[in-house]
Amino acid sequence: MYRRMAKPAKTQWDFGDLFGKETEQPAPKPASSQTPTRKDASSQPPDRPEEPPKRTRKILSVTELTLRIRRLLESQFGQAWVTGEITNLRSQSSGHLYFTLKDAGAQLSCVLFRGELLVDRSLLQDGRKVTLGGEITVYDARGQHQLRVTSVELEGVGALQIAFEKLKQTLQAEGLFAKERKRPLPKYPRRIGLVTSPTGAAIRDVLHVIERRNPSLEIVLAPCRVQGDGAGMEVAAAIRLLNEFHRSGRPGSDFELILVTRGGGSLEDLWAFNEEVVARAIFNSALPVVSAVGHEIDFTISDFVADLRAATPSAAAEIITEGVFSSCQFVAQAEVRIRQLVRQRLGDKRYVLEQTNRHLARMHPRRKFNEWLQQLDDLQASLGRCAKQALRERRTASRGLVERLSRVRPAVLLKQRREALQQRTARLHEQPHRSLERLKDRVDALEARLRLLGPEQVLARGYSITTEAQTGKPVLDAAGLKKGQTIRTRFKKGSATSNVGQVEG
Repeated sequence: MYRRMAKPAKTQWDFGDLFGKETEQPAPKPASSQTPTRKDASSQPPDRPEEPPKRTRKILSVTELTLRIRRLLESQFGQAWVTGEITNLRSQSSGHLYFTLKDAGAQLSCVLFRGELLVDRSLLQDGRKVTLGGEITVYDARGQHQLRVTSVELEGVGALQIAFEKLKQTLQAEGLFAKERKRPLPKYPRRIGLVTSPTGAAIRDVLHVIERRNPSLEIVLAPCRVQGDGAGMEVAAAIRLLNEFHRSGRPGSDFELILVTRGGGSLEDLWAFNEEVVARAIFNSALPVVSAVGHEIDFTISDFVADLRAATPSAAAEIITEGVFSSCQFVAQAEVRIRQLVRQRLGDKRYVLEQTNRHLARMHPRRKFNEWLQQLDDLQASLGRCAKQALRERRTASRGLVERLSRVRPAVLLKQRREALQQRTARLHEQPHRSLERLKDRVDALEARLRLLGPEQVLARGYSITTEAQTGKPVLDAAGLKKGQTIRTRFKKGSATSNVGQVEG
């Protein structure tokens, strides 16, 4: 996107005048291109057509063509504004900055020379969207067009916003925004100073809220313009005027705070409150300052410097009158609250009296005497139970001793030992017989297993065993036999000797 702008004045870094502009020399007209004179028709052959004039072509060098393109671009576009995203930003040792400005469809080479002292180079960062002002030209060595940057603005942020950010950083560095210097507002102000336009909507909103919440609050207006050229000076003068009036000590000059306000608007409309003179007037004010400029989303320099920032003029009036308004509401609700407290206190005392009566009833001597009588009955009953329990225990112990005495008599003990000896003797005679039977059963089982695994059982099922007649070695593979070799075959009953006639694999 391009936007024409006035060509800036030349600086000491503009070297265009050091070189003479090349002027195109018109090409000499060839003789063939001159207007031919009409000859007598009789001098030409009757059937020969007239020859058309010959066209000449002009051949340009690369340098000449590039110069023509540069002159065409500079004459057609000149100074232009371009918006896009910065990429490939690089700084050379010479102090020049080179980068590319791109959007979704194209890109443009840009250069910022060291001599452009009015350009804020800190705004140039990779990935940042900016609006650049400069001259469209051609870099001859590469034959590409480029933008020689002379102005840089953040996209969507004009010169006012840039000035706002610069002033904000400067004042913040000086400590004008420090929280420790913020002063608290008086809770019950009686008289305040108001800095605003007497014809604006802000003063009507402030007066309406104060009339509703604290009609006794006295307001001293320091009228001033809040928009346009010189408005910032008037706002600062009004703040200083209220401070001087406060220090004069005259009747009615004892202010508690100053309210600086105006209605909403654009950044240009609110610019008077972004000027440094207003910020320093608020900073130097001996009285606390409340700033309520614009709407809730608007922030100005005066908001940061002031002791308190309110979102709107109405909100500022509510904050200023909050102490008196809350006190009035407290007084209005005091009767109801006192009645509630009295009823609550009576209820608490009634509860304490009831608890005291119950405590006295529990501590009465007759009640104590009855408790002692009840304890005496319990002790008597417990004593009787203890005596009976002791008697039962003694009787049980006596029976146990009698039983133990009867069990330890020698005749009974000898009889028990004799019976135990007879049982062990019987077990001693039975144990060898049982062991012999178990071993016999195990031998029979092993004999049956050997019988099943013996060769006789295999031969009994129709198989035979073939061995070499000389060595008795079992023949396991027919390939190991030789023709004429003698072998012996054993059957279930008997054996046979034979010679190998033919070996089949």
